[in-house]
Formats: sequence, structure tokens, C-alpha cells
Amino acid sequence: MTTLNINGKPHQVDLPADTPLLWALRDHLGLTGTKFGCGMALCGACTVHLDGEPTRACVTPISAAIDKKIVTIEAIDQDATGKKVQEAWLALGVPQCGYCQPGQVMAATALLKQKPQPTDADIDAAMSGNICRCGTYPRIRAAIKQVAGLKKETKS
Repeated sequence: MTTLNINGKPHQVDLPADTPLLWALRDHLGLTGTKFGCGMALCGACTVHLDGEPTRACVTPISAAIDKKIVTIEAIDQDATGKKVQEAWLALGVPQCGYCQPGQVMAATALLKQKPQPTDADIDAAMSGNICRCGTYPRIRAAIKQVAGLKKETKS
């Protein structure tokens, strides 16, 4: 039995240590906000925070999450920055199909917590690898800038 700290609460999972964190979250704990996309850490749909760092849950074994604080999209609004990101996402109509959006929100929140006023280069680097099939990248960038209080394009 393994205990994981997820969204501020301990959760017991009886799974092999090499089980991807994504499957523990979705299949065993019912936290389905974190999405399965590619299974190879290439698309970002499965992004969660592991001790504040954006982490691809599809390739992270539960053994790597023991004694760490795991935050999923279900609790990101409990973080002041995460709540602002979600509000900007809604205000600017970022989601279309919405499938990638939990990962996008998690990546954007981590960026803004580390760099409250990111440059375009910072945004590009942080959001790289978060794929949106609907192509909402301009709105994602605008939402990040709104949260950061940036009105115009920033220089790298």
C-alpha cells in the first residue's frame, strides 16, 4: 500500500511502484480531470504539479511521487494563481473542445508562480509541449498575460 498526498489529502493506493501516476489518479482515485493524451509525455494533457513543478503524470511512476505534494486540476483553484488562471481562461474563452485545457492550466499556473511577469520567451518555453488540437494558442498566451498584468507583447 502506498500513500500519496494528492490535493492536500492522503490517498492510499495498492498498485505496483512503477504504475504511472496518471492511472492511479484516474482509474483508482476517480480524479479524471487529468487527461490521457499520448502516454509518452509529448502532449501535456496529463500535467499535474509535483512539489510545484509541472510534471507529466503519464510517465511518472507513483514511486516518484511518494512524499511529494501532488496537485491536480481538481484543486488548482485552491491556489490563488491557479484560480486567476482559470478565471482568465473563462474570461477569454480559451477552451474549445477542452481536452488539453487541464494540462494547459497546470503549466500556465506553474509558470506564473515561478515568473509572475513572464516574457514571450518564458511563455513559449513553459507552454512548449502542451498541444492544443483546436489551436487556441493565441488565447492561451493572452490569458497568461492577463493574469500577469501584461497589456502588450513582451520582449525575450
